[in-house]
Amino acid sequence: MTSMPNSTTVLIVGAGPAGLAAALSLLHHSFRHFVVVDAVEQRDRNTSRALVVHAATLEALDTIGCGEEIVAKGIKARNIEIGNRSSKLVAANFSSLDKHTRHPYGLVIPQNVTEYILGEKFKEYGMTVHRPCKVISLKMNEDDADLTDVIFEDGKTITAKYVIGADGARSVVRQIAGIGFTDPKTGGEGDRVTNLAQMVLADIVYEGRDNSDLDFLGTMSPDSFFISLPMPNSFNDLLAKSGQEVEGQICRIGAGVPLMEGEIPHSPSKEYLQNLVDRFGPTTLSSDASVNPSSMSVRIKEVIWTTRFRTHSAIADKLFTRLGGDELQGATVAADDSTTKRGGIILLAGDAAHIHSPAGGQGMNLGIRDGVFLGDALIKHINAAASQPSSVDADYILHEFAEERHGRALEVIAFSKDMLSLVGMQDKKISWLFPISATTVRDWVMWLSGKLGFMRARMAWAMSGLGRR
Repeated sequence: MTSMPNSTTVLIVGAGPAGLAAALSLLHHSFRHFVVVDAVEQRDRNTSRALVVHAATLEALDTIGCGEEIVAKGIKARNIEIGNRSSKLVAANFSSLDKHTRHPYGLVIPQNVTEYILGEKFKEYGMTVHRPCKVISLKMNEDDADLTDVIFEDGKTITAKYVIGADGARSVVRQIAGIGFTDPKTGGEGDRVTNLAQMVLADIVYEGRDNSDLDFLGTMSPDSFFISLPMPNSFNDLLAKSGQEVEGQICRIGAGVPLMEGEIPHSPSKEYLQNLVDRFGPTTLSSDASVNPSSMSVRIKEVIWTTRFRTHSAIADKLFTRLGGDELQGATVAADDSTTKRGGIILLAGDAAHIHSPAGGQGMNLGIRDGVFLGDALIKHINAAASQPSSVDADYILHEFAEERHGRALEVIAFSKDMLSLVGMQDKKISWLFPISATTVRDWVMWLSGKLGFMRARMAWAMSGLGRR
C-alpha cells in the first residue's frame, strides 16, 4: 500500500458509499489530488445493510461511470407490493417511471455489494484507501489559516484544504468541528409513535417453498410491519469471496417489534426470527401449514446476519463550515458580504450529515447523491478559488451546495417519517363516535389507492427520488 502524503487538497474521511462516490466524482473530473482514509482495517463484506438503489441514485452513478456495473449485479424490482397478512392492497408501479428515467425500477442490491463495486472502480484508477486511519483531532494550520491539520490516532498528521466528513452517523469530523446533529421534529406535537420504534433486520434462507416466486413484499398488521424480499446472487458471490459459502436464495426480512415486548435480543436467534415471521409476515411464509395457503410449512433454514436498531432521525445543523469560523459562515444559507473569516473547509456527506428510518429505502441513496454532487461542487470551488484573491470569495458555491443538500435531507426525513407513520400505524380506535380502528381505515384507503393507476405511479415516483435528487 502506498504511504499517506503529508498534505493534500482534499481529504475524504470515510470509505463507505458516500465517501467513495465523492472520490469517484472527483476522479471523473480528472482531479486526483485527494486522499481517502477509513477508520477500520477492512469493510465488513458479510453485512448487507441498505438494500435498494433508486432511479435518481442510478442516474447520479451513471454520471461517474458506475451505474451499469451496479445494475448488472442487482435485481430490478418493477413492483413493490404492500398488503396485510392475507392479501395484497397496493403496489408501487416503478414501470410507470419509464417516461422520466432509463432506470424505471428499484434495484435490489445489498450495500456491501454496492461498496465493493465502487471500491473496485476506485482501485481501477490506481487509487488507495488508507486504513486504518482514525481521526482524533482537527486543528487550524499555523502557517495558513485556510488549511486544516488532521491528526490521526497513530500520531500521523495530514494537512488539507478541504476535509469531507463521510464517516457515518457518529462522525468524528462532525463532532470535532462542533456541528450539532439533532432530530428535526415534524408537526406541532412532534413525531407520532408507531409500531416501528424498534426493528430487527436479518438475511436468511427459507426452506419449504419455491424460491422462484419470492417477491418484494411489505406486510402490515395491527402490531407491526414486516418486509421480505429476495437478494441478488451477487450477494452469495461476495460472501463466497469472504469464505462464507451460502447455498440457496438469500432473503432479507425485517419487522417492527412492539416496545411492550421488551428490547430485541442483541443477536436474535433463528427461533426468535421465525416467531416474527409467523406473527407478522404474510401467511404464505408461515411455518404453520394449517395457516399457509399452500398447506406447506415454510421455515427459516439459515440465518446469515442480523441487526437491531431504534428508528430515529437527525440532521447536521450545517453541511459546510470553515474550521474556527463563526455561525454565519457555517449556515446552510448563502453568506453575505460580512463573511470574511478564514479557516479550513469542512463538508459533510451521507450519514455524517443526516440519518433517518429505513422506511422507503432512502438513506444510502441520499448519501451517494451527496457524494456525487459534492464532487461537482468541489471542482467548481477549486477552479473559482484559483482566480479569486481569497478562497473565501468563492464560498458561495459551497453554501449553495450545502443549502440544497440540507433541503433534500429534510425532504427525505419528512418522507421517511410519513412512511413510518403509515405502515407502522398503531391499532387505535379513531374516536368514540367511529368505533373502528385506524389500521382498518388505512387498509381500506390503501386498497382503494391500489385500484388507481396514478396512485401506484405516484408511490413509485416518491420512492424513486427523481423529484428530490
